[in-house]
Amino acid sequence: MEEFRTRYGPWALVAGASEGLGAAFATELAARGLNVVLVARRAKELGLLRERLVADYGVEVATLVLDLASPGLSDPIERETSGLEVGLLVCNAASSVIGPFLDEPLEKHLIELDLNCRAPLILAHQLGFAMSRRGRGGILLMSSLAGSQGAPFIATYAATKAFDRVLAEGLWGELRSQGVDVLACCAGATRTPRYLDSQPPGGGSSFVPEMEPSDVAAEALAQLGRGPRMIPGRGNRVASLLLRMLPLRTAIGMMGSQTRAMSGD
Repeated sequence: MEEFRTRYGPWALVAGASEGLGAAFATELAARGLNVVLVARRAKELGLLRERLVADYGVEVATLVLDLASPGLSDPIERETSGLEVGLLVCNAASSVIGPFLDEPLEKHLIELDLNCRAPLILAHQLGFAMSRRGRGGILLMSSLAGSQGAPFIATYAATKAFDRVLAEGLWGELRSQGVDVLACCAGATRTPRYLDSQPPGGGSSFVPEMEPSDVAAEALAQLGRGPRMIPGRGNRVASLLLRMLPLRTAIGMMGSQTRAMSGD
């Protein structure tokens, strides 16, 4: 833990921290002794998480209530982190429009682009600059197995997650010589509140077992510095391998059979 804190501390910023994976990452980081900046839209949830982390782990916790899809993202992040040595960035915030592409308003798809692509790009550039100058740090971008190929009924979400993966892989190649570790975490079905809300009555029929957010966060942080990409969960890794072996049409069709039920179409 001390080695982790020395390399990636003393502060970490978690974008999209109010629940699910973001809260799990914040908890795991606090358990490793890092102070945490929590960023999300919901003030109440951030406040409760802050109280829990301070009480359980004795770390410093700052909260920033912010819509990460907003155009003016950089300025409040700069103000909140001014004077803090942020050694680790976790970009977890994401939006997912579930349903037939043409049935959903264009505005929803554009929010997905802003939150899933624009925000990680801004944060990685903004915080990565100081990490590079210090010669140490880490950037973890949450991607998804859905970004491995086209995914009907979550087409925009899958495309944005492909962007996050490729961005992380490219930055890994650029920044590792400067002491900054970059990792894309390509998670599968994870039992976050939003995921559970999206499931049809009686539950879904995922290819692989669902994972708990705490397990995904722990595996991802353990792999930081070991390569450009990781897939948490043995079942997810097997499923990813099998999908890559299938003809593309078949793989897209299998993804569509999973997401169709979620869309209610």
